[in-house]
Amino acid sequence: MLLPFDGHNTQSETFRYQIEATQPLKKQLWQQTIQAKILNQAAVLAQRGIAHDNMLHWVKQVKSGDPENYEGRAAAYYWKNVFPKKIEFFRGREGDPPNNLLNYGYAILRAIVARGLVCSGLLPTLGIHHRNKYNAYCLADDIMEPYRPYVDEIVLGIIDRGENFLELGTAIKTQLLGIATVDVKFDKTTSPLMVGLQSTTASLAKCYQGKSRKISYPLITLINNEK
Repeated sequence: MLLPFDGHNTQSETFRYQIEATQPLKKQLWQQTIQAKILNQAAVLAQRGIAHDNMLHWVKQVKSGDPENYEGRAAAYYWKNVFPKKIEFFRGREGDPPNNLLNYGYAILRAIVARGLVCSGLLPTLGIHHRNKYNAYCLADDIMEPYRPYVDEIVLGIIDRGENFLELGTAIKTQLLGIATVDVKFDKTTSPLMVGLQSTTASLAKCYQGKSRKISYPLITLINNEK
C-alpha cells in the first residue's frame, strides 16, 4: 500500500500530538467509535426488518474503552441475524462465502481509511485501541469500524439480487470497489465515502490536538421496519 506521507504541511506536529495522546483520550475515542459502529449495525438490521432494540440499548451502555465488550456482544447478534437464514452464515476470515466478499470489501475500505489518515497528517500505525507490533495499520483498523456496515450493505445487496457470491468474480469485485463512492450521511451533509472519511480523519486530528473531543462518524439512517 503506497501512502503520501509527505502530503500534510504540519505533519511532524500532528505526529507529536498523536504520539503524546493520553490513554483516557484514546479510551473516549474508542467509546465513540464503538457506539457509531453498533448504531450503523443496528440500522442495517432495521432496514432488513430485523429486531434491533437490544443494539440501541447496548449503544447507551458502552463506556470509555468499552470494558464490557459491547462491541463483541453486538457483533455476535448482528452476524447471527443479518444474513438470510438459508446461508447459515458464520463470520470468520477463513470462513465460507460470503466471507470472501466481506474480506475483499474490508480490505478496500482499510486502504481508503489508511490513506485518509495519512492525508490528515496521522500515523496509521498508532492505534487508539488495536495494538499489534506486526500490524502497520492499527489506527486504520480502529477508524474503519463504523464504516464496515457500508461494506455489509453492498454484500447483502449482492445476495438479495441472487448473484453468485461463491466466487469473487469481476462483477462482484467491481461492486465492492464502489464502496469508495457510496453516499454516507453526517449531521448536515451527505458525501461519497472517500470524501466523508476525510471529515472523520480531520476530526480525529483535532481530538489529538485538543481542539475537539468528538470524532465525526457518518450514520446509516435508522428505519423502523421490524417484521
